[in-house]
Amino acid sequence: MSDNMIQGRYKVVKHIGQGGMADVFVAIDTILNREVAVKVLRGDLSSDPVSVLRFKREANASTSLSHPNIVDIYDVGEYKGHHYIVMEYVKGKNLKQLISQRGALIKEEAVDIMKQLCSATIEAHNRGIIHRDIKPQNVLVKNDGTIKMVDFGIALAQDALQLTQSDSIMGSVHYLAPELAKGEQATAQSDIYALGIVFYELLTGDVPFKADQAVQVALMHMRDDIPSVREINPMVPQSIENIIIRATAKNKGFRYKNAQEMLDDLKTCLRAERMNERKNVFSFPLEGDKTITIDQVKKTREDVSEKPIVKKVSKKRINPMWIVGPLVSLLVIAGIYFMLTISGIFTPKVTTINVPDIRGMDVTSAKNSLEQLELVLDTTNITYQLTDDTPKGKIISVTPEVNTEVEIGSSINVTVSSGIAAYMDDFVGKRLSEAKKELEKYPNVKIEIVEEESSDVSPGIIIRQELLTANMQFNPDVATDIRLVYSKYTTIEIPWEIVGMSIENATALLQQKGADVMLSVLDTSTMSEEERNNLQYGVVIQTTPAAGTPYTQEDGSNVVIYYY
Repeated sequence: MSDNMIQGRYKVVKHIGQGGMADVFVAIDTILNREVAVKVLRGDLSSDPVSVLRFKREANASTSLSHPNIVDIYDVGEYKGHHYIVMEYVKGKNLKQLISQRGALIKEEAVDIMKQLCSATIEAHNRGIIHRDIKPQNVLVKNDGTIKMVDFGIALAQDALQLTQSDSIMGSVHYLAPELAKGEQATAQSDIYALGIVFYELLTGDVPFKADQAVQVALMHMRDDIPSVREINPMVPQSIENIIIRATAKNKGFRYKNAQEMLDDLKTCLRAERMNERKNVFSFPLEGDKTITIDQVKKTREDVSEKPIVKKVSKKRINPMWIVGPLVSLLVIAGIYFMLTISGIFTPKVTTINVPDIRGMDVTSAKNSLEQLELVLDTTNITYQLTDDTPKGKIISVTPEVNTEVEIGSSINVTVSSGIAAYMDDFVGKRLSEAKKELEKYPNVKIEIVEEESSDVSPGIIIRQELLTANMQFNPDVATDIRLVYSKYTTIEIPWEIVGMSIENATALLQQKGADVMLSVLDTSTMSEEERNNLQYGVVIQTTPAAGTPYTQEDGSNVVIYYY
C-alpha cells in the first residue's frame, strides 16, 4: 500500500503478512495511540465484486463476534478504493508456527488450546456463523498462551447467499470435511471436523493426510480412516483419541452435534477414570449411486505441495442385481468377522511398540507410563548424571532412544539427573579472604586451608587450588572438599618501645615490619582527672595486640594504636 496513512488515523508501520485475498500491516491508531493490525484487500481484487463481497462478509462476520478467543475488530471502511479492516494486533505467532517449531505438544497443552478453540467456535455458531476455514494458520497464540481465532474471510452465515459453488470447499484442503469435498453446504459439523484435524495435528505435529495434489488429499478425507493418534504418540490416552475419532467421523451425523458437546468432552478427557475407555468406532457407508464432484480446490499459501485441480469422478450405471448377491455375502462375512474380532479370535496381537518420550518425568511416573504400554523400566540399572538444566530426579535420556520400535515387554534403561551441576571458580591469584567469601554460597563445600612460604607471591594470595580445581563440575548438594594453598602471612613481634612513641613514628615502624595499622582515640571517660592530666597528646598509650606479643598480618586484620 503506497499511502502510509489510512483515513488520516491509521499510520502504517510495516507489512507483516499476506493471504489469498489481502495484505496485513501493523499500524498505529493515532487517536487511541495503540498498535493495530490493518487487513487491506489486494488492489487487483478491488474491482472483483465476488472478492469485495467476501471481504465485506468477513468484516460483517467478525464485527458481530465478541469473545476473548476471537480477534477484536475495531473499524471497517474503504479508503481511496482500498477496502480495509482494522483489528486487534496480537503479538506472538500463529499455531502452525508453534507446531513447526516444537512438534507435537504435550496432551495438557493441546487440550487447553482446543478448549479455547471450541469456546470461540461456540460463539460463532451461536451467532449463526460457520467459520469454514479453521486451521492452525488462522489461530494466533499470545505470549501468555491465550489463543485468538482470526480470518473469517470465507465465513458464511447459515442463511447467507453462497457466492459460488467453490465457496463450499474454499477452506484449506488439509482440514476439509468430507461433505465439503463433495460440494455440500457447510454446517457446524464441518467446523467440528476441522477442529478434530487441528487436535490431531497438535498431538502428532503433522496433518493426517498428505499428498502431491490437493484433490488426492480431499479424496483421503472422504474415504480413508484418520490414522491412529496413539500409534504416533503413545502418550495420548484413549479418551483424547476418542474425541478426535468422533469429531472427524466421515458421517457428520456421528460427529458432535455442536461445539459445546466437544468442549464438554474436552473438560473431562484427562480424568484418570477416562484414560482407558473403549475406543470409538464409526462406520461410514459409501453412497455408490452418487457422483462425487470435487470442484477446483483453492490452493492456499500453506498448501504448497498441492495444485488446483478440477476433477469429476464419472458415474457409471450399474445393474443393481449385479451387486445384491455379493453385497449380502460380504455383509454376512463382515458380520461373522466382526463377532470373531470382538471375541478376540481374529484380533491381531500387537507385538511391538515405539518407545515413548518419558524425558523430564520422575522415575515413578515414567515407570507407570511404561507399564501402561507393557514396557518395563529397569530400576536396577539407573544411571545418575549431573546436568546443566534438568532438575534432580528427572529423566535425562532413554535407552533405546525415544520412538525406537521395541518388543512388548522390553526393558527400558534411563539416565536420571542427580542434580544441576555447579562449576568451581578459579581462586588462584585472589586473596584468601575473598575466596572464603565466595565459597559461602556452597555450604556443602569444606575448605582446607594450607599456608606455604613464597618469595614470589604476596602474603595472603592463593598460590594453588586443589581437589576442586577451576571450572571443575561438581554437585553442590553433596559434601565436597577444596584445598586452597596460599602464600604465608608475615608474623612480627609488636615492639616494646612503641608505647610512648609519637603516633606517626609508631605507624611507620609497624608498616615497615609489614603490619596494617588502625588509629583509635583512647576512651578516657572512666579515668580520673589526675590520670587524664598525665596523658600526652599524640603519643601511643597502648596497642592491640599488646607490645611484646606476636602478630600475624592477615587479610582484614590490624594493629590498633590507641592515643590521646
